[in-house]
Amino acid sequence: MKNIIEKIKKRKRINKDEALKLYDLELLELGELADAIRKEKFGKKSYFNINRHINPTNVCKDTCKFCAYSATRKNPNPYTFSIDEIVDTAKKAYKNGAKEVHIVSAHNPNVGLNWYFDAFKYIKKECPGIHVKALTAAEIHFLATEYNKSYEEIIDLMVLNGVDSMPGGGAEIFAEEVRDKICKGKVSSAQWLEIHKLWHKQGKKSNATMLFGHIESRADRIDHMERLRTLQDETGGFNTFIPLVYQRKNNYLKVEKFLTAKEILKTYAIARIFLDNIPHIKAYWATSTINLALLAQEFGCDDLDGTIQKESIQSAAGAASANGLELNDFIALIKNSGFIPVERDSLYNELKVY
Repeated sequence: MKNIIEKIKKRKRINKDEALKLYDLELLELGELADAIRKEKFGKKSYFNINRHINPTNVCKDTCKFCAYSATRKNPNPYTFSIDEIVDTAKKAYKNGAKEVHIVSAHNPNVGLNWYFDAFKYIKKECPGIHVKALTAAEIHFLATEYNKSYEEIIDLMVLNGVDSMPGGGAEIFAEEVRDKICKGKVSSAQWLEIHKLWHKQGKKSNATMLFGHIESRADRIDHMERLRTLQDETGGFNTFIPLVYQRKNNYLKVEKFLTAKEILKTYAIARIFLDNIPHIKAYWATSTINLALLAQEFGCDDLDGTIQKESIQSAAGAASANGLELNDFIALIKNSGFIPVERDSLYNELKVY
């Protein structure tokens, strides 16, 4: 272990086996290693943005066992917004100061291809300057398959209709055996990585996620991170890595032992150490709780996501994120935790330091 710690302190890249061994360190010792890297990069700054999550439909062709949002599983209330409703939601958020709309849907086979792209186009028209983050790799795979398009053709339509960056959803966990159990039939690990690679080739940025705390092993988490690190070496297109804490309510996964805060913080810290080429590590407060996300800023994380305003996917599974957070409360929470709140845009340009 001493050799691994020495490598980390010298900022030498560690391998998969070494990263896995870091789970054996005491929490505070591991946290100090990650925090030192975070401070080198960002000091005491904690980033957030003023954003609005829009989830336009919960009607889904896929049946992921961990999902509580899809109307085809345990959610008995199917809905689909019209294009006008999507655009009006974005306009209201824009008037309230949102710099980004984060649009993620279920895989609805009933709405047609134009439902997606017309919404993006009209949002850009009605909200000049707003950043549209939309279409996960899982959605792109679904659209390509459903409408007999290539990934490249869907990506071209995204660029043409004003999508600025891709969210990281749909990655779940890359380990194929686990993926086969929790989201069989969805975009594969290789396809997810291929889609992001194609997006990066367009000169665009994306995020990367990992859903953890269900039936995966620690080794599966490290394997997931390594695959991301390898693609990042090639493209440099990932802005941030977002470890998403599995939400336990209203789904079909039989998870008997849930994550402790200690295990979550260790995973954040290891991510900061291992992912030496991805700039930011986000503690997405919608899945970890705001209190743990703030504590995670001491364990390698430097980003909290944003005000959100409204969120439907995680909250359907029990997260306390349905109505977002008020901006002043968000800033006060960061300050009271000993960090400097920095409002950023979607590409991590600093807009305002509080």
